[in-house]
Amino acid sequence: MRFVVTGEWTQNRLLRAIILWFLVYSAGLWLTNALFFFNQMGLNYESVVAYYRGSEEQFMPPRSYKVLLEISHFHLLAMGIFILTLSHLVLFVPFRPLIKIWLIHLTFLSAISNEAAGWLIRFAHPSFAYVKIGAFLLLQTTMAALIVSVLGALYMKVPNAYRDDLRKAE
Repeated sequence: MRFVVTGEWTQNRLLRAIILWFLVYSAGLWLTNALFFFNQMGLNYESVVAYYRGSEEQFMPPRSYKVLLEISHFHLLAMGIFILTLSHLVLFVPFRPLIKIWLIHLTFLSAISNEAAGWLIRFAHPSFAYVKIGAFLLLQTTMAALIVSVLGALYMKVPNAYRDDLRKAE
């Protein structure tokens, strides 16, 4: 943590390697998240509704309460920790605070909306399929923005947002 706060993360090779490997894993999660989504459904209303509510034409049963509960149990923990870690690194990227606030909030909001939409499609109304599609696209976009911005800050000679704020205060 000290290296990130003081801005030494761009000069410490071992720390840069750790963050780079984390970003490689993050990019892999981003890619498999998209591939998993498109393997199960598409970006159209009918395929999303069929996935959650079932389809007699495609011989697909509806998602059960137990299956949705198992998926949500795992996703809420894993995505929460993943987004916490990634958004923590963005705090030290030299963006304006308002951009960081929006990026962090949109990422968490889209992840929780993506999870909730499946439940709502299955047990409330099929029109929540539009929420699912929008939340998925927003989550993929904000995760890519987080990954790219941390990678850019890691390898570019950019000012350290924390250190610069301290200098301004002096």
